[in-house]
Amino acid sequence: MCWYPQSPAEAFLRDEIPSPVVGTAATSSVEEGDTLTHIARAKGLGYDGLVRANPGVDPWLPEPGLPLLLPYTSIVPGPLASGITVNLAEMRLYHLFRENGRLRVRIYPVGIGISGWETPEGVFTISNRVENPTWIVPHAIGLERPELPPTVPPGPENPLGDFWLGLSRPGYGIHGTSEPFGVGRRVSHGCLRLYPEDIRDLFERVEIGTPVRIIYQPVKVGLKRGALFVEIHHDYSDRLPDPVADVSRQIGELGWRGEIDWKTIDEEIETARGVPRVISREALE
Repeated sequence: MCWYPQSPAEAFLRDEIPSPVVGTAATSSVEEGDTLTHIARAKGLGYDGLVRANPGVDPWLPEPGLPLLLPYTSIVPGPLASGITVNLAEMRLYHLFRENGRLRVRIYPVGIGISGWETPEGVFTISNRVENPTWIVPHAIGLERPELPPTVPPGPENPLGDFWLGLSRPGYGIHGTSEPFGVGRRVSHGCLRLYPEDIRDLFERVEIGTPVRIIYQPVKVGLKRGALFVEIHHDYSDRLPDPVADVSRQIGELGWRGEIDWKTIDEEIETARGVPRVISREALE
């Protein structure tokens, strides 16, 4: 299912708000025998996002009855424009599109490339769309896993799943998966993996030529109803030596003039929970 609890849900965006906060958080109680892997799958969330939103919870033996935060809120990374944006740092895909003149967004958790096989960053387009794809095993992967055949036909064992959206960078694409528990993790050889139901939904909505922007942005600052929010994700590539400075830069770019709660910012940098938190509110006149 899509990012939001009521699937298929969509959020309208206002063009004058450059980095809007969308979605509504929810909670769920752990049941006997649950793991966070299974809960993430059942709730349409990425595994890493669910774990980080609930620090201190054992992902394999969570206490029955324990309430979990389901992080169905997010700051949409700007600039807002129709097309796909993938933020590798949060392992989410944002599809923005216009309908009846209004901008909408749908958000999906994704699996991304492992260390040494990183998903490429940059601006691309959707170059082809294939239903029931055949996987032609890349030479490098064949060397790594010699037990694989040269090709894998469509079916339940195909790691591409049922749909493939190829990028203009050859060899890379957005696709389904035969291993859905890898969504929301660094597991692939560079492609972007979606849950089977999510890739079906996205496949039906995008066309050849749709722009795809792939970024790495652990720190996001956004706006909602007169409040300023910060959302911090794990900087797994260690690219931000001074995340406070990055928060300050984004606050300045938004033109915000209110008093800032730097203590909350420090807390979010320390925990990197990936959950938007209020750090300032507009002063009442």
